[in-house]
Amino acid sequence: MKGLKKKGKHRILILGGSGFLGNAIYKELCPYFKTFGTYRTSNKAFEKNHHFFQYDFEEDDIYEILDIVKPSIIISALRGDFSKQVLLHQHVTEYVFSKKIKIIFLSSANVFDAYSKYPSYETDKTYSNSIYGHFKIKIENMLLRLPKAQASIIRLPMVFGNQSPRVMEILELIKNKEPVEVFPNLIMNVTTDAKLTQQVHYIINRNKSGIFHLGSTDLVHHDEFTKEIISALQLEDKVLYKRVYTTNDDRYLAVLPKFNKLPKHLQLHSQDILKALAN
Repeated sequence: MKGLKKKGKHRILILGGSGFLGNAIYKELCPYFKTFGTYRTSNKAFEKNHHFFQYDFEEDDIYEILDIVKPSIIISALRGDFSKQVLLHQHVTEYVFSKKIKIIFLSSANVFDAYSKYPSYETDKTYSNSIYGHFKIKIENMLLRLPKAQASIIRLPMVFGNQSPRVMEILELIKNKEPVEVFPNLIMNVTTDAKLTQQVHYIINRNKSGIFHLGSTDLVHHDEFTKEIISALQLEDKVLYKRVYTTNDDRYLAVLPKFNKLPKHLQLHSQDILKALAN
């Protein structure tokens, strides 16, 4: 038990702690803080870990878990039914406000997907044409009504990494000799789970709040970057591409920081992702 005494003062609850990003954040934080997570479907590894709670937000009440954990920080990394997530976040926001604690919400570049002519910055007005973007905006607006110190909104671009769903999908398509879809007109920035977890850790340690755009400092074309990933994985000889044109013009889906910049060592260049995948 000695090790526990050295942990930071925070008690952290990760909603969606079994998902790709939620679990990466859990692994980063648990050596430093009393960290708890939720998982949805039955899983022996999570069942044995007494810091994980089985929780289906579409059916279960969150208050029981909140009463047990008594978190000082809630990290929301959930996936699933959009309308049920909105309802859950209404309850969580009320709890955060009443207990004077903090929430960190993983949002998306899609809150800007109606603006296609330029990259988006932290203070830009959100506007989306997609159901996914609309749902993220709804939750963001809820959190923005909290006192500023109580909420951090993290807007993420496409996430790549060795075990990321995007890379796993590319590998699966190549294995099945199916074409990999690329969007030649899409200009974006990118990130990895490894860098995101360090950035979240920093935000917690430094007690930062507000809106963060945590993508690479440079922009890439979707088709070129996908080809570079496949080259880094040394699979370029085996791949078929399907080019998808949603527009005749270049279209931006990129979140760049202008005001809430993190230190240099926590910033990321797209080439860093390719180097990590090649190793």
